[in-house]
Amino acid sequence: MAVINIDTTQYDAQLNEKEQRITEQFQRFGVKQLEVFSSEPINYRQRAEFRVWHDGDDLFHIMFDQQTKDKIRVDTFDPAAPLVGEIMQVMIDNLKGCEVLRRKLFQIDYLSTLSGEILVSLLYHKPLDENWLTEINALKEKLSSQYKIDFIGRARKQKEKLGDDFVTERLMVNGQELIYQQVENSFTQPNAKVNIKMLEWAQELCKPLNNDLLELYCGNGNFSIALAGSFNKVLATEISKSSVHSAQYNIAQNKVTNLDIIRMSSEEFTQAMKGERTFSRLDGIDLSSYNCQTILVDPPRAGMDTLTCDLVANYENIIYISCNPDTLERDLDHLTQTHEVKRFAIFDQFPYTHHIESGVFLQRK
Repeated sequence: MAVINIDTTQYDAQLNEKEQRITEQFQRFGVKQLEVFSSEPINYRQRAEFRVWHDGDDLFHIMFDQQTKDKIRVDTFDPAAPLVGEIMQVMIDNLKGCEVLRRKLFQIDYLSTLSGEILVSLLYHKPLDENWLTEINALKEKLSSQYKIDFIGRARKQKEKLGDDFVTERLMVNGQELIYQQVENSFTQPNAKVNIKMLEWAQELCKPLNNDLLELYCGNGNFSIALAGSFNKVLATEISKSSVHSAQYNIAQNKVTNLDIIRMSSEEFTQAMKGERTFSRLDGIDLSSYNCQTILVDPPRAGMDTLTCDLVANYENIIYISCNPDTLERDLDHLTQTHEVKRFAIFDQFPYTHHIESGVFLQRK
């Protein structure tokens, strides 16, 4: 049996290395002391994706070594949340003896929640027919007595849903339960417990800021919903249709009444704010009615373009959430011409990797 084991005795050392590296990289911005938020040392990932290997009658998950590209058999996976780890074995046990479900299966994706739901996506190099639907329905019925589980089957130009194509996460953030729909194949924070720490940190920042909030790249409303209670009004933008749909669902589920989300890219929103273009998507939204003195940005790894940096620099308070220290450093070169860094936090979303999530709070000089 192959096991992806984690040596938890190394956790503190790897986090200290990240702290030192980020401190050195950003010390020229006046960052003397980082706020450091750790992860659970194991069982921290709420989602995982594995290729599937067929070896005669045997069937197992595999990963590929990033350097050598060698196959690594995975029977147990320490980073996975307990529910993911349990369902991984359940799936293999049930797929092995079912030719209809295992034939041409090449990948399994798992998406779980702290609240006990799991969605399993099965990816195939074959069309999914009535026999497949019969067998997957039987498996769902068998497992549903023990688990809150749904399935998705994917093949070329085909998607079959057995239940929902999303899970509903419930996070306790500073004593308040927040509800988030998380859709298959859409971005969600993989480390839910560290996400809670990020939201609590942001809430602490925003508590004394008594104005309106603008958020760019809002995703499914992860931050904007958690922060809505700290502001009079919140306006958020997101380009992904599925993320906007989830955000609207999450607004309703959390009974947030002061938050509007519009489907626009940051570049489009910049053009609208400058009056360079008009957008029908802004019908019913009076941009002039917002007193947004605070802006929150959580851009993709590429960071922000120059025009968006210029837009962000117009606000008194900037909260910048980053998954890439290098593009964060580049953007801070731009933003610190007008603002100064007041707080800098790192969140260990991805233990035992070089990746780190950062949160920076800047205020106008």
